Amino acid sequence: MQNDTLEADVKSAIEQGHDVQELVKQLTLRRISARSLDIESLRQIASSVLRGARAGVQKELSLSAAQTHTARTQLGQAVAGLDMALAQVASAVRLAIEEASSRAQKFSGEDLARARGDLESLETLLVETLQTSASSARDAASDILHDLAAHSRTQGSAAGAQLKETLAVITHQLGAAGRTQAVAGLHLAQATSDLLRQITAGVLTGVAEHVKPETHSKEN
Repeated sequence: MQNDTLEADVKSAIEQGHDVQELVKQLTLRRISARSLDIESLRQIASSVLRGARAGVQKELSLSAAQTHTARTQLGQAVAGLDMALAQVASAVRLAIEEASSRAQKFSGEDLARARGDLESLETLLVETLQTSASSARDAASDILHDLAAHSRTQGSAAGAQLKETLAVITHQLGAAGRTQAVAGLHLAQATSDLLRQITAGVLTGVAEHVKPETHSKEN
């Protein structure tokens, strides 16, 4: 299964210990770009990333306190990579909506409202997934993940910051939809998903590099 492969790839990235944050971000974005854009898929992907990260630090957690500190650092880097990937998803959605608007395509108020609800769910996805992963752990990883969840909840996240910008764009589009009642028969979930894949694949010149993961020389 794809998520099993993602879990194994994240575990390997943690064990190698080089550029953990960047590698986890790239691995996450590649998996997201290969699937439909919906909250449940993102939740499954985030869970796989955290399972892989936990598996990758098991050796350090079984050793000395100094090694436990290393595990804490690596888990923090993995979570940061996941956070950055989710932030780029939010950015891609914003770019997709703006791209559609620039082509004079209009979404219905209903579709925009549904997208706003989904993105508001995305805002809490990172903390909720961290808490779930922490609760299922039976070692020091549990405390570390609980701490990371608490930090994300109180200090905010990169994904949360980007979501505020994306939600502002949707709110603006909702106002426009309400004023013009223009509906071009587009369904936001499908259109955004298609545009996201185009953006991550580098099809839309000028915006592709904002969300396109770079190819890493050690990619499996």
